[in-house]
Amino acid sequence: MNYPMYVGEYSDDRTGFDEEVDEEVIPWIVWFCEMKSHEFFCVVDRDFIDDEFNLTGLSSMVSFYHYALDLILDLETQSSSRLTEEQQRLVESSAETLYGLIHARFITTPRGLKLMEEKFVEGEFGRCPRVFCGGQAVLPVGQSDVVRESSVKLFCPKCQDIYYPRSSRHRALDGAFWGTTFPHLFLMHLRENGKVIGRPKQQYIPRIYGFRLHNKEKCVRDEDVERAGSVGGGAAGADEGDAEEEEEQEEEEGSHHQQQIGGEGSTRQNTPNSRKGRSGARGPRGEPEETPKR
Repeated sequence: MNYPMYVGEYSDDRTGFDEEVDEEVIPWIVWFCEMKSHEFFCVVDRDFIDDEFNLTGLSSMVSFYHYALDLILDLETQSSSRLTEEQQRLVESSAETLYGLIHARFITTPRGLKLMEEKFVEGEFGRCPRVFCGGQAVLPVGQSDVVRESSVKLFCPKCQDIYYPRSSRHRALDGAFWGTTFPHLFLMHLRENGKVIGRPKQQYIPRIYGFRLHNKEKCVRDEDVERAGSVGGGAAGADEGDAEEEEEQEEEEGSHHQQQIGGEGSTRQNTPNSRKGRSGARGPRGEPEETPKR
């Protein structure tokens, strides 16, 4: 992506065909943000970039860091003019990555939140595709703060879910250029200013021939989800289940064995009583007493 340094405005002269060129410098940041598919970006203040504290740690994340920073700030140096065409392309690519990482930090500042709020109100980030969100404006969000891990997604403040951008050009943007913090900090900013976005009032209800699905169907779906999620830890879960079953079997066998012992004891205790009932009373030594003769 080649960055044009000047825009020429040509005017015809009545006396001839000479053309006068009125050269106008285009700041790199403005050129970058006005590119097609870069609508999600806001213009970062130069003062923010000039403060080295705001750029802490970025030099180790971007190659050709100093060249890229000079390009962003429109600073021409003698060393940059010595770069080859291949190196110049690498510098331009690094400048885009560096600006994206600076942008992710800037939009979490009060000034950045204000600029992004203007875009949010105008719906420049798009609308939620969910029917019951009623065209709620969305916010760009990254699933990671590390470059080249995921593309940018759109977060809906109503249903609290994320979606792919509709445009394929936006899907190619790196999610780290907005980060994981921005949309949630932005909503806190809105609440502090008395602007609260509530949850959807309606929710889709599945029906079959006009009848709602029984809760049992939902339980079955939940069980299927849990079963699918536990496939990865199936071996450990199976071992634990087998161990529990063995313990339960041992407990049942032990209780059954105790019941048998208790039953035998009661039988033995009942045996003398039954004999006593049949043979009559016995003496102190267990011998039968003699019945008096008539």
